[in-house]
Amino acid sequence: MRLLCSSFRNLQSQFSQPLEDLPREFKPPEKLLYLTPNLEILLCEEYINFKHRGQHSQHMSEGLSPDSQGSASSFKERILVHCDLDAFFAAVEILHHNLDPEKPLIIGSDPQGGRGRGIVSTCNYAARAFGIHSAMPVSEAWRRCPGHPFGPGHYIRGSRGLYSRASRKVMSILKEPAEFFEKASIDEAYLDITEHVGGDWDVAYALCRTLQTTIEQKVGLTASFGIAPTRILAKMSSEVNKPKGIFRILPDEIAEFFEGRSLRDVPGIGPKRATQLAEWGFVTVDEAYVLGELALGRMAGERFAHWLTCVVDGTTSSEVSQLRSRKSIGKERTFSSDQTDHEAVLDVLRSLTHRVLKRSKEMGISGRLAEVKIRYTGFETHTHGRSIPVAMDEPDVFLRLAEHLFATNVQHNRGLRLVGFRLGQLDMPPTRQAMLLLQEEE
Repeated sequence: MRLLCSSFRNLQSQFSQPLEDLPREFKPPEKLLYLTPNLEILLCEEYINFKHRGQHSQHMSEGLSPDSQGSASSFKERILVHCDLDAFFAAVEILHHNLDPEKPLIIGSDPQGGRGRGIVSTCNYAARAFGIHSAMPVSEAWRRCPGHPFGPGHYIRGSRGLYSRASRKVMSILKEPAEFFEKASIDEAYLDITEHVGGDWDVAYALCRTLQTTIEQKVGLTASFGIAPTRILAKMSSEVNKPKGIFRILPDEIAEFFEGRSLRDVPGIGPKRATQLAEWGFVTVDEAYVLGELALGRMAGERFAHWLTCVVDGTTSSEVSQLRSRKSIGKERTFSSDQTDHEAVLDVLRSLTHRVLKRSKEMGISGRLAEVKIRYTGFETHTHGRSIPVAMDEPDVFLRLAEHLFATNVQHNRGLRLVGFRLGQLDMPPTRQAMLLLQEEE
């Protein structure tokens, strides 16, 4: 496509320069004329903004004006659904033991009247009101919400078998309408329902309502659904109306969705990164995005700036698949004797996670899967994983995932012989793949 301009002679020298040296914008009255392949002349009254170079170049290469993006790309958009079971572990225990959901339920180690050593696996929404959360020392949970006869808290140890059976029932329901299905963890999954609903977003919303009702009637659990064109947006939207909610982000509503939304709401942005941007005066996504990829890259790094721009532009991954790369990097620690102090073991796991993420940063590698390996007395070994919407290399993100996976899956009445952390589903440049293979062979 050729660019015709009334002041072409004045701009000719500018277009021969590298893009970085061009002015950030051309403003009226320098009206720009686009000559399309159909020889139709389009008059663009607005200026071209070069802050987001990738987005603009995509429009130009496709022969589109910026305003024609929606209609032209509608055939390419996928309709993805993220299903997240509400307070899954606690909900299963409440259902199985016929407990009152309005009373605080804390699942984890024996608190021993506030003197116990161990951690909280998970808790219900009533307990979260007291500030209790996964991986918290159980003694601290008791201090905040004592159990009988000192307070309203109800403390129990979890039953892994109950969770697995409930998860299988839910996943079988979710698989039916999905063209592509991916189980992200024991209590969440991604579905690609584009073909099933014929690309109709209203039908997709109705389908999620049906699935929600079916899960509650057949399994007795509630679930929240997010509907969006990319994985990360679907994940974020499922959090909006929790519990038992449905939220949809249409392709032309992405920018509006991020207006005034905290950076911490974006999966993959941890406390340290958010604090770094807050020191520059940016606490919401739209504030960071309006800077543009170049300016944001100078503050927070080019890789992060490009990723965040893609998130807001809606160009991150929309792939849903059970087939993932087997390449991974990880570290593990074998104890000389069985460990019953799970707080101490959790500290070791945190250290291993930091070391793995430090290595991944040095190699320029990011990942989407966090896996925690636990070996009990007698060499019985279990691996527990959770995937995130996009590949990341932020230590804070995977540290929280590792803590959650350990806390919600460890068997509190057993000694531990080994713990490990693995970063999988790697995203890396071809030049790094050979390096990883060499290091795996050493």
